[in-house]
Amino acid sequence: MVKILQDNPAFGAPGIEPRWTHSNKSGVGTAYSTFSKVWFTLWKGIITEIYHPTIDQPQVRDLQYLITDGKSFFHEEKRDLKSKIELLWNRELGYRITNTAPDDSYTIIKEIIAEPHANCVLQHTKLLGESSILSQLKLYALCAPHLDISGWGNNGYVIETCGHKFLAANKGDKWLVMGATVPFTKLSCGYVGKSDGWQDLANNYQMEWQFNCATDGNIGLTGELDLERTKEFTLGLAFGDSLPSAISTLLQSLNTPFKEQKQKFREQWGRTCDNRLSLENCSTDDGSLFHSSVSLLLAHEDKTYSGATIASMSFPWGEEKGDGDRGGYHLVWTRDLVNSVTGLIAAGHTETAVRSLMYLVTCQHSDGSFAQNFWLNGEPYWKGMQLDEVAFPILLAKKLDEVDALPDFDVYPMIIRAAGYLIRNGPATQQERWEEDGGYSPSTLACNIAALICAAGFARQRGDKIAADYIEEYADFLKDRIEAWTVTTEGTLVPEIKRHFVRIPPAEIDVPHPNEDPNNSTIALSARPPGTESEFSENKSEEFPTKEIVDAGFLLFVRYGIIAPDAPIIVDSVKVVDKILKVDTPFGPCWRRFNNDWYGQQEDGSAYQGVGVGRAWPLLTGERAQYELAAGHDVTSFVKAMEGFATDTGLLTEQVWDSEDIPEAHMYLGKPTGAAMPLMWAHAEYIKLLRSVQEGEVFDFIPEVGDRYLINYSSKPIEVWKFHRQITTIEKGTILRIQAQKPFKLRWTNDNWRTKQEVESQSITVLNLNYVDLTADKLSPIVFTFFWIGCSEWEQSNYSLEVVVLQKEEIKVNKKRALLI
Repeated sequence: MVKILQDNPAFGAPGIEPRWTHSNKSGVGTAYSTFSKVWFTLWKGIITEIYHPTIDQPQVRDLQYLITDGKSFFHEEKRDLKSKIELLWNRELGYRITNTAPDDSYTIIKEIIAEPHANCVLQHTKLLGESSILSQLKLYALCAPHLDISGWGNNGYVIETCGHKFLAANKGDKWLVMGATVPFTKLSCGYVGKSDGWQDLANNYQMEWQFNCATDGNIGLTGELDLERTKEFTLGLAFGDSLPSAISTLLQSLNTPFKEQKQKFREQWGRTCDNRLSLENCSTDDGSLFHSSVSLLLAHEDKTYSGATIASMSFPWGEEKGDGDRGGYHLVWTRDLVNSVTGLIAAGHTETAVRSLMYLVTCQHSDGSFAQNFWLNGEPYWKGMQLDEVAFPILLAKKLDEVDALPDFDVYPMIIRAAGYLIRNGPATQQERWEEDGGYSPSTLACNIAALICAAGFARQRGDKIAADYIEEYADFLKDRIEAWTVTTEGTLVPEIKRHFVRIPPAEIDVPHPNEDPNNSTIALSARPPGTESEFSENKSEEFPTKEIVDAGFLLFVRYGIIAPDAPIIVDSVKVVDKILKVDTPFGPCWRRFNNDWYGQQEDGSAYQGVGVGRAWPLLTGERAQYELAAGHDVTSFVKAMEGFATDTGLLTEQVWDSEDIPEAHMYLGKPTGAAMPLMWAHAEYIKLLRSVQEGEVFDFIPEVGDRYLINYSSKPIEVWKFHRQITTIEKGTILRIQAQKPFKLRWTNDNWRTKQEVESQSITVLNLNYVDLTADKLSPIVFTFFWIGCSEWEQSNYSLEVVVLQKEEIKVNKKRALLI
């Protein structure tokens, strides 16, 4: 029977305001077995977040040792000791941490793994040093529970069973229990910043407080470990949905010798290497980053929601974030998930990608869309809509089809629903891939065009020629307007280059008459994505001419096969991006997302807090390398650069520091900032780069897309009118495609209603849309209105378009532009 001691409560409730911890991890680990549903992260020589029972649920802020001799010093592992971390093996995610006293008088060696078959993190600990020193040392384990992704509302207890005492915490039905293979001689539960063990020991090097409970607050659990008999032991932190299950898991895990646990842990991970391709020869580090990247991608898949892969086990700049930011990056972004598992496909692992495609089928909304990001159970977190995240599942299905690994389960309904959503709701996206602005995004358009051509192929395989033709024609419509929507002809960033891609001409998706001229619009840049939750009230933004803000998203046109790598507009835009965004580091080139970006470490190296300075992203080095490979250039320097950005334990960060070194802030050129690390998108980009090098072709290139757009491309002249894109002019001879979601009868005239014509819409049920095609064959305006068949009502509004003829000079310019693009 387990007894909970609830007398002698701690003082200082509820404690100081809770915070998470730093994001730039030095290690991430889990057992490969699905029976072990715990994940851990490491930073500054200690365990930080521990996730359970799913990979989107961090339950612990950190776990570390406090060291004192009881009279002359007090050391905290993460602040005071010199730390070295290394992988136990080169392909398995177990770690050895060596923490050494400032004066080298003692050393703590920790080997950390997840119990291979249970919900417990194991930390084997050995103290080294002169016996005269070790005999004086007192070692304390300090754990900060953040159960249910929250620092507030935690309860801590000393518990007793079979004559032994342990430390426990709970919130609702979530429990954790901490113990070791040596007993605790003293135990205490306290409120962080008030009565926790750190405050107690820092005061006079003695553990004088022994509180049996601390409830409903930000708490810390402290236990003094008995080192009298041995200086080597295993510390465990176990989880359960009840106290008996958690304590049982702990005792059983500690009962198996750590050596055996470690061997089982390694054997499990060893099985993941069976189908792994040999891409080491394409690297410059003998495959070190390749193998760690594959293991990290595999580790970021959940073990309950099979196929669900999160972006990163981290809170970017977590030291500044509390309970107001529950999400961090431990959520599912469809874009990140598809990139991650495509990286695994590139490495030879298709099983995870198949599971991920099946998982996405279950997360798709009834209208064909996917949430901006979401918890593993499908519940949306942020509320934005990104069209590329609707396109990516189609691209994943296509990639699996290419490698003959599509599941037996029919995913075509998901594909066609997603295609229908793209057609109905594009071309402008509420948010592009950087999640901060809406409009005509080159990167989003590239994903959508590629996905639509893939979807048309699937439809044609099903014998649905009508849907296939319609989807292809809409993709062509997007392709034919890439330049008009996203290329400035009045560039000022590089004086000699007037024509280049811009980052995103802004457009509100619910404004029926968007400004589609990238030369004559402004964009408001903000460091906080729309719809995000933040405890910082300030939301600074600033207006810039659209033509003066650039990113490298247009390179996706080349990646998928929409525009040739040597097209003049691509070549010129690359020159502009290099001039404005490129950063040279000791490891190689890296690129910022876009100019005047505010999402990143501040100028003095301090944490991003709602505003900052956008830094360079290693994944963009990978994207650039793919372009260079497509252009026929050697990319060895880019491979080497990405390997240089990685930590010694093989982790790639979201952002690297891109200014002069600031040692006091731990910021070094080309090394991680406080952004998310590891970022799975970056690891996937690196693996895909190696595979591309091996194959001599960009791994994400889609042959069907290239065949359509790079070889004798021609298209039907179509202009699309929708209620959220009500164009007012159309070129003579162009087909006017009027599109709506409900069946309708169109009444129209081109002679000011002297005569009128009526035509009933055609329905494409699988795409959930209805349309009418008219030909603008006269110079007189086209005026029309709708009769809604389902409710037998007229629209009560007329809509009109001017039919125009391009002047000869405009025709010449357009022909020249077509050649350039």
